[in-house]
Amino acid sequence: MGVILYEGQVASKVPPAKLFKKFVLESLTLLPKVLPQALESVVNLQGDGGPGTIRQVHFSNGSFVKETVDAIDKENFIFDYSVIEGDRSFMSKELEKICFQIKIEASPDGGSICKRSSKSYAREGVDVNEEEIKAAQEKIMEAFVGIFKVFEAYILANPYD
Repeated sequence: MGVILYEGQVASKVPPAKLFKKFVLESLTLLPKVLPQALESVVNLQGDGGPGTIRQVHFSNGSFVKETVDAIDKENFIFDYSVIEGDRSFMSKELEKICFQIKIEASPDGGSICKRSSKSYAREGVDVNEEEIKAAQEKIMEAFVGIFKVFEAYILANPYD
């Protein structure tokens, strides 16, 4: 089984603890509120939001992804999750899963650096085009940065929310 790695990062003016709380820990309630034009709902199918939780994200265009929460490290601001099922626009049929890690670190200016990595796992015995997978991951990272920036703007505009 092949593994294809992709990494990216985005800077924020929001301090790490607040960013992690809003962007990761409160994402179930905030995502549809912050991005109503793109997200219909985020629903826990199993679990309490911690490791082992299975959730489904429904997008406004009718597509979806199913994710598992793999780990949450509240002290080091690390969130690991995997996409295990979804619309072809998010998950190629050649892939078994895509594992993501979001790590939020302090930046010298008092804000944060949000680092996001992904590992795409090919299904057993399936040949994948690594360049196509990397190109798809690049598009997903662009979408992630867009979502992240909308979240950041919401947090800055609603400091007491």
